[in-house]
Amino acid sequence: MTMKILLPVDGSRYSDAALAFVAARPFREEAPPRIDLLNVQLPVPPRAGRAVGAEIVRAWYEAESTKVLKPAVAALRRAHLDPAWHYAVGNPGVEIADWANRHGIDLIVMGSHGHSALAGLLFGSVTQRVLASTTVPVLVLRTPKAPKRASLRLGIALDGSAYGEAAARYVLQHRGLFGPRPAITLIHVHTPSLLEPRRRAGEVPTVEELARAEAEAFEQALAPAREMFAQAGIPFVEQRFVGHPGEEIARFARESRLDLLAMGSHGRGALKAALLGSVACQVAARCKTPLLLIRRPEG
Repeated sequence: MTMKILLPVDGSRYSDAALAFVAARPFREEAPPRIDLLNVQLPVPPRAGRAVGAEIVRAWYEAESTKVLKPAVAALRRAHLDPAWHYAVGNPGVEIADWANRHGIDLIVMGSHGHSALAGLLFGSVTQRVLASTTVPVLVLRTPKAPKRASLRLGIALDGSAYGEAAARYVLQHRGLFGPRPAITLIHVHTPSLLEPRRRAGEVPTVEELARAEAEAFEQALAPAREMFAQAGIPFVEQRFVGHPGEEIARFARESRLDLLAMGSHGRGALKAALLGSVACQVAARCKTPLLLIRRPEG
């Protein structure tokens, strides 16, 4: 099945990073994806629009969007990709999400220049609105420099939930995105909270009990993805940590210089801090690694 990618472009260096990432993917080894380039123009104020007339306003939208879209088309064509290009008028986050929802998009790739560790600014306002308005997977590049190696160093964070399994399944379903021989690491962080009631009751778990609880937690989280990749014949390694999930995942991503980190995220609220779930927000606050966010459990 042909992969459908939506690339929102606005001419910024962060948008250029998303463009460079897609252009660097070795899609020629498989069926190339269908790529939609989308530029969103902010609406002309109604009073100004009435003063100049609808035809002039429309011509202005087309001219301004073309300034951004033509270089993007040229960049992808140099990479032997043949994108379609479009523009829309409205709120950028809303229009991007609406396009993805209406056109059966498999992945939105976008740059985001949120800088603050505050939840509302981690991804920038447009990305936040996209995440609030669609469950289509989103790959967010948060620096102006995109990973360009053909085969990526890819981490998949697993937490034992259906969302983590969906992240692993997504990687398998769209292998061309990650290169012919990606270096894949399955990651799980065990938080020793299951024995907390006993600690509060004054009991001290034995070393054997702690080791058994850790082994059971790791197996529950890693076994489904391990089986998926083993059946597909794709090599992988495992990394197991004990501690705070957001801190440990971000530390590993930084120290291992991952090109991309895939993770499920089951934030459900419309509040910015709840969109991604706490672990995804904590990871985003602690590292600049590109994040592939899977927000529906079926992958």
